Amino acid sequence: MTRTVAVIDYGMGNLHSVESAVRQAGATAVTVTSDRDAILAADSIIFPGVGAIRDCIDEFRRLGCDETLRLAISRGTPVLAICVGMQSLMTHSEENDGVDCLDWVDGLVTRFPMPHCDTDGKKLKVPHMGWNQVVQTQSHPLWDGIADAAYFYFVHSYYLPASDSGAVVGTFDYGVQGSAAVAKNNVFATQFHPEKSHDNGIKLLSNFLTWDGTC
Repeated sequence: MTRTVAVIDYGMGNLHSVESAVRQAGATAVTVTSDRDAILAADSIIFPGVGAIRDCIDEFRRLGCDETLRLAISRGTPVLAICVGMQSLMTHSEENDGVDCLDWVDGLVTRFPMPHCDTDGKKLKVPHMGWNQVVQTQSHPLWDGIADAAYFYFVHSYYLPASDSGAVVGTFDYGVQGSAAVAKNNVFATQFHPEKSHDNGIKLLSNFLTWDGTC
């Protein structure tokens, strides 16, 4: 059965990389769009994001994508949010002097400490950029076939502390313990970029394509 996928286009995501990876994961019908009807007609929705949170939230709301996504979530459509897409789902972000986010998942996005060091006092670069292990703290259909502590690719300067949300299903360690993934009902969100994470990322996207939104 062909499942249609809508990648939300609000001008702030690496859209074509996401589209390419989703096709590689097995999707045959992928639409990159901000059109309300096209998004609501899709079987699955991806909410990507790169850049500054204020610009992302402002443009997302200007295009009405917040209300479109809210309706899709209420209908039970499976949603995958990526990087700034994940942060946008939270209550608030400290980035850009403080931004109220979409508040669909409880949590405060904060900046890595400056200067930032590991537990041995070794200086860590910010942004957190590169491969890191993801520890699966709760089972979820999107983890199927992916080893615990598998590596995924991260690029970010702000993060959701793992202790700050009850929705956390995966964590990373980078001098602090952060939320690598959160899940709530039919929404799954990753701080890492599946589309840049090679085999593990493609497997997660493949799992998403067959996920019905239940756990």
